[in-house]
Amino acid sequence: MNQQAISTKSLVTIGMFTALVAVLSILEIPSPTGVPFTLQTFAIALCGFVLGFKQGTLCVFLYVLLGAIGVPIYAGMTGGLGKLLGVTGGFLFGFIPMATLCGLKKDSSNKVLPILLGLIGLILCHILGSLQFSLIMTAKNNSEISFISAALTVSVPYLAKDILSVIGAYFVSLALKHRLKQANLSIG
Repeated sequence: MNQQAISTKSLVTIGMFTALVAVLSILEIPSPTGVPFTLQTFAIALCGFVLGFKQGTLCVFLYVLLGAIGVPIYAGMTGGLGKLLGVTGGFLFGFIPMATLCGLKKDSSNKVLPILLGLIGLILCHILGSLQFSLIMTAKNNSEISFISAALTVSVPYLAKDILSVIGAYFVSLALKHRLKQANLSIG
């Protein structure tokens, strides 16, 4: 019976954080590159830092899956397999290992290690995003768009915001976990 309560609690928590990612992803500021400014990076990092690597990864995987099947929860209230396989899809794929890395040391007393892992996850996300952008744009334009050109277009302009998002998410997660613990509602 107790095991069922834990599973239900985990399921509800994952669902709530998936909804949080969706809400923070919907709001966007468009850009000429097709990669909008959103709070997705903050939300993804927060999931990992609060839920840990297993539940955080599952939460983000669920977000990506729901969007892929057409639920309009990606940036700008979009969704569908075409979006996942389009110019910004590499970032969506990259959110999964990012959440995993953010969650690896969620309960560490060392504040630098979780942030460092989160930033490594962010770099991986940007590599995957730039790579897919390069491949899709090369196929669309019938001329090669190098990885470096793609990174300069869709990654570099967003790095400062995304680095601040990861660091901010870590400190928000500390406050959130502290408040939840005070209320006997610890999660993850």
